[in-house]
Amino acid sequence: MSGRLNGKVALVTAAGQGIGRAIAEKFVAEGAVVIATDIALDKLKGSSAKRTHKLDVLSQQEVEAFARNEGREFGPLDILVNCAGYVHQGSVLDCSDKDWDFSFDLNVKSMHRTIKTFLPGMLEKKSGSIVNIASAVSSIRGVPNRYAYGATKAAVIGLTKAVAADFIKQGVRCNAVCPGTIESPSLGERIAAVSQETGKSLDQVRQDFVDRQPMGRLGIPEEVAWLVLFLASDEASYITGQASLVDGGMAL
Repeated sequence: MSGRLNGKVALVTAAGQGIGRAIAEKFVAEGAVVIATDIALDKLKGSSAKRTHKLDVLSQQEVEAFARNEGREFGPLDILVNCAGYVHQGSVLDCSDKDWDFSFDLNVKSMHRTIKTFLPGMLEKKSGSIVNIASAVSSIRGVPNRYAYGATKAAVIGLTKAVAADFIKQGVRCNAVCPGTIESPSLGERIAAVSQETGKSLDQVRQDFVDRQPMGRLGIPEEVAWLVLFLASDEASYITGQASLVDGGMAL
């Protein structure tokens, strides 16, 4: 099927690489007018999105200014996809207050900022789909050395359900997508960090990530993007408040 998002305006955060990039490209291919954003503008080079912009989702002021400026051209959003995130490694004993606060600021409060800013436009038109990227590592499953990360992604699921419940009768849906271990530049950085910390080879650390996936392989960003596309589209018009897994059986 093609043209599943024809005429829809979509904003994707952290669209410069990995899952966010795959979602933006998939949306463009399905006919959406995509506004791709990232804190690192150079990562957006080569994007097929209608517009690419630098956006720091840690700043409420910047998010609001962006909404005002872009709103003059595109009007209210039809789709908002929140992809920005950070993976803190370690247990509670390795998590400083600074680590905890930054993790929640980027992984959770950034979604609060964008939803609070763009939701009123959706409510005016009585339609909209919000998709938040959570994780299988959350309230769904705990894994070693993901203390702060798991807590933030559990919060994303709670935030998602709350937004869905509050606006279910006003035409706005809100869902979460929960990936397992996905091949991405971010994963590469984590593999390198674990290798340095533990003395294990890069290949061994990578294999450790693969081994926690029951399918015996890592996922790819496009596999996450397909699910996000579905939830963003009108095909999912009867689905809201759900935390949907795309995890290779990780949560079994």
